[in-house]
Amino acid sequence: MYEEMQAFAAVVEQSSLNQASKLLNLSQPALSRKIAKLEDELGVTLFNRVGKRLELTSIGRLAYDFAIEQQQQQLKFLQTLAQFKDDTDSAITLGASLTTLQTTLPPLITAFMDNHPHAEIKLVTGKTHEIVSSVRDKQADVGIVASSINEPGLNCLPLFDDHLELVVASTHPLSGQASKMDDLQKMPMITFSKGTWYRKLTDDLFHRSGVMPDIRMEIDSFEAIVRLLPTCKLAALLPKSYLRPQLLADNDLVTVHIPELRQTRRTTCMIYGQKEELSATAKQWIHEIREFFAAKRG
Repeated sequence: MYEEMQAFAAVVEQSSLNQASKLLNLSQPALSRKIAKLEDELGVTLFNRVGKRLELTSIGRLAYDFAIEQQQQQLKFLQTLAQFKDDTDSAITLGASLTTLQTTLPPLITAFMDNHPHAEIKLVTGKTHEIVSSVRDKQADVGIVASSINEPGLNCLPLFDDHLELVVASTHPLSGQASKMDDLQKMPMITFSKGTWYRKLTDDLFHRSGVMPDIRMEIDSFEAIVRLLPTCKLAALLPKSYLRPQLLADNDLVTVHIPELRQTRRTTCMIYGQKEELSATAKQWIHEIREFFAAKRG
């Protein structure tokens, strides 16, 4: 009946079977049959035939109003459906290390979900080389890794530079002091667990500097480290990107400037395969994350 109702609406709006048939790309006899079929199904007369003119009956006017409502409801439905398809064309699978998951991804995921509330994001974690393999083997659409990657078949987009900073409680002896790497000799510290990328980074730094801190705890969680620092009166080396002012203030922590820590500078990158092989959602993620960091750089 929907098709016949729309044909009926066209006749009313054109005030002519001939003009309506041209608009609908139908022959006039075919259009007349649609109107007759609609009247038969409804059991009412929609038009009074006055010579060659068609005049709407009172029930015909009611039927026309209903036909217009149908058109509006269909348009609204199709618009909603199109938006839904845009957001759920396919899920996106992101790969990241546990540390990157804690530091870099939360604001990115929040921003993306604000724009695409129906999108489905899946996460896989692993070490950098495992994330590279996941993207290369198409187990993940996009990877966020804390280093530059040169891998055949993969694109590597630099996002931002980062380096480690020394973090202590505001009551720590080093708080507010100009410091150097030698000050970390036998310093009670929390470090990341062995085998993690950040642990390798700090171990290499200590080795180059000839420093041997007093490692009291080995933990993988940024949040746990931050909460333990003031309680246990320890120090830790954490990435600058994680140390937001509000985080430091909420936990009564401060950073201590050590020039040598600039040596730990590394570039966090986004890696992905050939764009023509990516889903619409993955392409949108790449575009929006590129724009996100471009805006931050000004």
